[in-house]
Amino acid sequence: MTTVCNIAARLPELARERPDQIALRCPGRKGAYDIQLSYAQLDARSDAIAAGLGQYGIGRGTRSVVMVRPSPEFFLLMFALFKAGAVPVLVDPGIDRRALKQCLDEAQPEAFIGIPLAQVARLALGWARSAKKIVTAGARLGWGGTTLARIERIGTGAGPQLAATGGEDLAAILFTSGSTGVPKGVVYRHRHFAGQIELLRNAFGMVPGGVDLPTFPPFALFDPALGLTSVIPDMDPTRPANADPAKLHAAIKRFGVTQLFGSPALMRVLAEYGHPLPTVKQVTSAGAPVPPEIVEKIRSLLPDDGQFWTPYGATECLPVAVIEGRELEATRAATEAGAGTCVGHAVAPNEVRIIAIDDAAIEDWSGTREVPPGVVGEITVAGPTATDSYFNRDSAARLAKIRQTLADGSTRIVHRMGDVGYFDAAGRLWFCGRKTQRVETAHGPLYTEQVEPVFNVHGQVRRTALVGVGAAGAQRPVLCFELRPGVPRMQRPAVEAELRAIAGRHQALRGIDTFLCHPRFPVDIRHNAKIGREKLAVWAARQLERSA
Repeated sequence: MTTVCNIAARLPELARERPDQIALRCPGRKGAYDIQLSYAQLDARSDAIAAGLGQYGIGRGTRSVVMVRPSPEFFLLMFALFKAGAVPVLVDPGIDRRALKQCLDEAQPEAFIGIPLAQVARLALGWARSAKKIVTAGARLGWGGTTLARIERIGTGAGPQLAATGGEDLAAILFTSGSTGVPKGVVYRHRHFAGQIELLRNAFGMVPGGVDLPTFPPFALFDPALGLTSVIPDMDPTRPANADPAKLHAAIKRFGVTQLFGSPALMRVLAEYGHPLPTVKQVTSAGAPVPPEIVEKIRSLLPDDGQFWTPYGATECLPVAVIEGRELEATRAATEAGAGTCVGHAVAPNEVRIIAIDDAAIEDWSGTREVPPGVVGEITVAGPTATDSYFNRDSAARLAKIRQTLADGSTRIVHRMGDVGYFDAAGRLWFCGRKTQRVETAHGPLYTEQVEPVFNVHGQVRRTALVGVGAAGAQRPVLCFELRPGVPRMQRPAVEAELRAIAGRHQALRGIDTFLCHPRFPVDIRHNAKIGREKLAVWAARQLERSA
């Protein structure tokens, strides 16, 4: 008998064990949380939608673009697609239109499921022309297809649905944020989702019955598998930096939220608001390093037994390592002295190794060279959540994946994180930045996460970004800086002089003698936290040309 491996398999079990527990709460049109689904309702309605999708021709293996806002429809639809064995394709709607079109063209979807606005954009911009099955979540106008409401009606009464998917079967195509290039479609197999659930449960001690506020919607998909109640926040998930903290606090207080997930930008919003979070026992933040002062402030808002976790990972492999806020605070001085950011110990059973930095493809593990503790190299990961390919992006896969033959003759894929870092003597992993964003000077490499925190301690500086201008090996290091809100422009020369003095006090940073004030750094659209250093490098080069 074949064992079914499917992220939706846990849903009918929970519907039997705790049918009346609320699985999902969503804000209505006027912000009131008047929309909710119990586990029994989520299971039964997603069964109906799965059956209806099957009758419409969206079933096992059907690649299906999903462009639906965080809502009951989104979660019902996602679990229905998993139950049907279809393959959801998720792309951040806020990315550049040309990049979005390229992503959808690469995915070659057979179905397109979206809200009316997404359907209009599909027609106007030529998105997903390969899609022949069209489903609208909302009112359908003149673009044909059918509606999600009708899909659910025709599937009602069909009974339980769960495709007999195996671990190697394609489960989803999730596009990266594209913060360092055109987004890539990460191929998720059902075993990857199963591995993530186990690693998240074990790493953070998640138990059924908790109440989660996931400010990044895809993470809410794990909640039902973990037996949690999701409270979907009243905010634009594509702009966490603009979230209204009063609305977040109102939801946390009303529903007794015990844990929340958010990007560093969202953490900054809560930290600056400064109101205590007495019911929250666990906060998780990922997407970019969390500034030390934000970690300290959020921890001060939690109860004494509250925990602040910052998992390290990527769309291609998550979680890789984790560190709790107390340990992170204990490493703050080292970070601000140029050590990098400590991301903690690897999550078992991940095998994390550091290899010599190489920008070329590495086909086989025998072509790598592991570096000793304390030496910066490229971070690699092998484990249950390490994905093995990108959809229709073989060239990207060759650069990011290494095949390894094990002692028993079997093979596995090792993922190259594209990050640089090192292990310390205690076996902790330190993150030093993106490999592509290192600055190769005539005197050696500089790594962003070993440079920027040294300057970020300046009281009038919001953040800094190291970029290189010129050819690799002879790049000119430039430190871009952004002033804190309220700091007058006339202070720029004084701030620059003080940053220059900081560089002079650190032997490794004395080669940095160019400082440029930027009005507002470009950041990624997913977490609003990863700095677009590639764009800043182009801007810096132009500034230097003008001043030459």
